Formats: sequence, C-alpha cells, structure tokens
Amino acid sequence: MKTTITYKKKDYKINLSKPLDISMPLKGDQTNVNAWYVNHPKMEPHKAGDFIGSVAAGASTNFNDISFNPHAHGTHTECVGHITKDFKSVNKVLNSYFFLAELITLAPGKLGDDFVISKKQLQNAIANADAAALVIRTLPNTATKITRQYSNTNPPYLLEEAAMYLREKGITHLLIDLPSVDKEKDNGALLAHKAFWDFNGVIRNEATITEFIYVPNTIADGDYFLNLQVAPFENDASSSRPVLYKIE
Repeated sequence: MKTTITYKKKDYKINLSKPLDISMPLKGDQTNVNAWYVNHPKMEPHKAGDFIGSVAAGASTNFNDISFNPHAHGTHTECVGHITKDFKSVNKVLNSYFFLAELITLAPGKLGDDFVISKKQLQNAIANADAAALVIRTLPNTATKITRQYSNTNPPYLLEEAAMYLREKGITHLLIDLPSVDKEKDNGALLAHKAFWDFNGVIRNEATITEFIYVPNTIADGDYFLNLQVAPFENDASSSRPVLYKIE
C-alpha cells in the first residue's frame, strides 16, 4: 500500500507494504544478544501449584513469564530519563512515530585501545540536512551482531564531539547498532549520552537514542522514513521496533 507523507512542506511517497525491520528479536536463551554483565533473558511457562502454562505440558494455553532488561537484551529506545535523577518515561516522550531518516555506514576508527566514531566521520557521511533521525550501521556488519555477547569486549562508541555535532545538526532520534553510544567502561562519564541530550544545557527531552539495532547489508545507505514504535512501558527505556521505508 503506497502513501504520501508530507514533511517540511515536501511530499514523500513510501510503500507501507515493504517495511525494512531493523530491530533484533528477543529470545529467551543464551543465543540472545547480551551486554552489561547480566544473564540472558528468560521466557518460561508460568507455574502456580499444579498449573504449568504450557500446552505441551497439558495446559489449555501457553502462558509465559518473561524476564529481561531492555538496555542489555536487544533493540531498545531510551529517553533522557536514562541519566536523570527525576523519572522520565520514554513512553511519554515519544509521541510521534514517523521521521525522515538517513542511514549511513561507518567503520569506527582506532583511538588508542578503542574504536570510535568521530565528528569528522559523521561530517563526511551525512548528506541530508533535513533528516530528524540518523541510523548508523557500523562495519564489520554481520548477522553475528544478533547473538553477540558484548560484556567486557570494549565495543566501539561515539566520541563526545560526534554526539555534540549530531545535536547541533538537529538530529532528534539517533539509532545505532552498538550496545551503547558510550564507552563500555567510562566510570559513569556518559559523555555521548550527555552531549546528545544537552544534559548540562537545555535538556532535549524529546530526543531519543535507540541502541542494538541491526541493519542487514541488503539495505542501502540513503534516505528513508523511519517508523519508531516502542512497547508502552513507563520506563526510561523500552524495547522497540524501528522500521525503515524506502522513499520512492
């Protein structure tokens, strides 16, 4: 089904029947992607007395309990409440769901013992000045990202200057295929998070960061419309399903 979206007084045509899902599925075992030193998600039949919530075990329905951490266990979208003393819910912050987006692919550069994304790399890669959302795919890009165990691996991250540059360009929604925009072990500095949200200035409460996406190599760099939906959890972060639509 084709439709037209008007954005900044310009019409864009997309085909809603051709979604490009860039989220990771959540699985209740050790093959699920994982970070931040927590156990894998669990999905298991609810048990109460003699009742076991499984059709295979004799119940009339499958009735699973699910335990997971949105930050550690897959695609999630977070708001500035992730780093504030006062509670802020991504379910309240995110109240519109379609955005003009640009997808770029970058190979993080070496800096000391780290691999990082710099301001210069972003300046060279970003072409659309009107995009409200930026989707970053990092290289190398293989399907192993869906099952990777990231704890204690020092994954690539954004430099503070890079996050500040995105804020100054007006990027409101940042999506990346890494566990975090910040260094795994930074003693709580969270420089990229704070720079993107302007934490020490006028906080951008409307801005979101989505981590742990996966963009297959079959999806070309360029402009898209992004549909960003989160599960309606009243929490600083929630599992999400970002979907791209090619502009025709």
